[in-house]
Amino acid sequence: MTRRQSRLAPLIAAFGLILMPAVVRSQAVPELKPPTEAQSTARARYRADRFGLFVHWGVYSQLADGEWVLNNHKIQTADYEPLAGTWCPDAFNAKDWVDLARSAGMKYITVTAKHHDGFCLFDSKQTDWDVVDRTPGGRDIIKELAAECQLQGIKLFLYYSHLDWHHPDYFPRGLTGRNTGRAEAGDWNHYLDYLDAQLTELLTGYGPIAGIWFDGWWDKPAADWRLDRTYALIHRLQPGALVGNNHHRKPFPGEDIQMFEKDLPGRNDSGLNADNAVGTLPLESCETINRAWGYNSSDQTFKSPKQLIQSLVRAAGADANFLLNVGPRPDGTIQPQAVERLKAVGAWLNTHGESIYGTRSGPTTAAAWGVSTADPIRRRVYLHLLDRESLGDELSIAGFQGKVASIHTWDKAPVAHQILGDRLILSLKGIKADPIDTILVLELAADAD
Repeated sequence: MTRRQSRLAPLIAAFGLILMPAVVRSQAVPELKPPTEAQSTARARYRADRFGLFVHWGVYSQLADGEWVLNNHKIQTADYEPLAGTWCPDAFNAKDWVDLARSAGMKYITVTAKHHDGFCLFDSKQTDWDVVDRTPGGRDIIKELAAECQLQGIKLFLYYSHLDWHHPDYFPRGLTGRNTGRAEAGDWNHYLDYLDAQLTELLTGYGPIAGIWFDGWWDKPAADWRLDRTYALIHRLQPGALVGNNHHRKPFPGEDIQMFEKDLPGRNDSGLNADNAVGTLPLESCETINRAWGYNSSDQTFKSPKQLIQSLVRAAGADANFLLNVGPRPDGTIQPQAVERLKAVGAWLNTHGESIYGTRSGPTTAAAWGVSTADPIRRRVYLHLLDRESLGDELSIAGFQGKVASIHTWDKAPVAHQILGDRLILSLKGIKADPIDTILVLELAADAD
């Protein structure tokens, strides 16, 4: 057994290491200056896309226990680093990933260029703790994925962790990563210089990047992160690149997207979004396809296609994009259970996509029975009855008096309705429940608001 193998032995024993070849908005934070034309255009296009693929993948996938394994199991850096030398993601094929995203009806991909363990999926000149310098294959994953996204017309967002459990200058330590064996010393400003230098590499060497998806700010919320400097750098290098930060706070100046982790905007069911005021920026809700973000071999609790489609619909009804995560296996392949479900969502969108893409939240308040989306170009409102059975024979909605030209089912069957005072009453008698989403289409009158 070599020295490298001896260091890996405890990890192999512990983890069975596999070495494989409608929302009420408020202006939460006023923008210090209006967005540029490039930002405004990018925000509008992003909002219209509505659906994206999130990918958590890195050297941690070999331990098959999620992306937090280094922190959760208090692994020393000296024991963790040799994992990179055994990682052979030979089955990774950027075309397969992008093909899958397209078949799922997704318009963009957000991939972990650097997660909390500090390991980079790109060739960084700032460190050798990256996939090119440390893995046997030496492949630049981000470069391959960026090239394929450009070829197929899929936007690419790069997840970048502010938090770093590996870098010695990430000091003083934050709330996590305290047991990796690093010396209790470091130069915080040097680390921030390192962060900006890596972002410069990503934004100048990999073609058009749709945006940077930050995470980890919450590890040191009182620190001076120099966000204004970093955000200005991003917007200068790529004016159309959007900035989002999963800090679980109201949007900070310079950000283009407000994100909600495992929650709809304005909600805090996950316990992560206590400061959940909804601002005026484009919104995004991210969710896992099972429970884990990174690959976890014991997590087989995959959500059903119905659950995923309804989550997408509820996000659109809250005027938010839906970013759905997969955690590829160590070899770079995506679990067949995830592939099957993504293709099922894509099949649904192939038929019903006009009620999602390019829409805004509709005029009805989200309810147990469902949500509404609105297409201002087609002058339509889509009522998504996600629980048709709970409604009985009619649905009563306020606020449509004198504005509806006609109402029909998705299959064009007319829906009887009447206006009583300020309420629109729809007859649901005879309308069969769709097992996933019973959609009614309201064609608005020419003078409808």
